[in-house]
Amino acid sequence: MADNTEKMLLNPELWVKNYADSLFSFALKRVNNEEVAQDLVQETFLGALKSRNNFDGKSSEKTWLIAILKFKIIDHYRLKSKKQTSSLHQSDGEEIENHYFEPKDGHFIPQPSLIQSFANSDDELLKREFYKTLENCLKKLPSKLAIVFKLKMLLEEDADVICETLNITNTNYWVILHRAKLQLRDCMTNLR
Repeated sequence: MADNTEKMLLNPELWVKNYADSLFSFALKRVNNEEVAQDLVQETFLGALKSRNNFDGKSSEKTWLIAILKFKIIDHYRLKSKKQTSSLHQSDGEEIENHYFEPKDGHFIPQPSLIQSFANSDDELLKREFYKTLENCLKKLPSKLAIVFKLKMLLEEDADVICETLNITNTNYWVILHRAKLQLRDCMTNLR
């Protein structure tokens, strides 16, 4: 029986050829900007070269590079969040609340979940159109809302990590995520 505990070896000379396209695709889905995605992939390769002595060989090169890329994406959003000078205005929240909540009693106005129905579809064309629409709607969100939504829903980061990364409170995180979902739902519903 073969010993499967053998360590994987790095081969940096082939990284661009073997992994650049898949890393670029991974980054582009999360940042929605080709230039930024290219920069993140380059930073990933540079970071991997600098820390190649830390590679323990227990995972594949691709898995290791994607893990580095995830941290680069989080760093990108952290910097973007710090540079952002605009804040969430209370009036924006009130406008959204009036649209989705009954003014008399504050109960939520039920609306169909387009995201669920498209994302769970077996129709690949429908899925592609859904994700293209989602990307377009994400671009329309205020920066902080888009960042929180992407970190949670696309990168599947824990709330605590997102709060620490963006230096926001847990309560603020949930408010931002809720507003992002409401605005995305509104955007995607109006595009029908």
